[in-house]
Amino acid sequence: MTYGEEANWWDTHDWGEFWNELEDVDIVVDLHKPKEETLILRLQKNLKDRLTAIARSKGLNVSSLARMWLMEKLQASRT
Repeated sequence: MTYGEEANWWDTHDWGEFWNELEDVDIVVDLHKPKEETLILRLQKNLKDRLTAIARSKGLNVSSLARMWLMEKLQASRT
């Protein structure tokens, strides 16, 4: 059965019809806090435009470049 055929089949059937045929499964959900958080920075337009241009020239998105530069600066300031 193709995915399309299966999708069409489920469009006309209710999984509840098969409730007694289902098997119990154990599911583990990891609810640890995410390792990343969001930081919002307000930049002047010309600064953001420069950052965007540099990121594009390196094949990166703006967030990745900014994160890389921030990490480099933080590592350098450890001395």
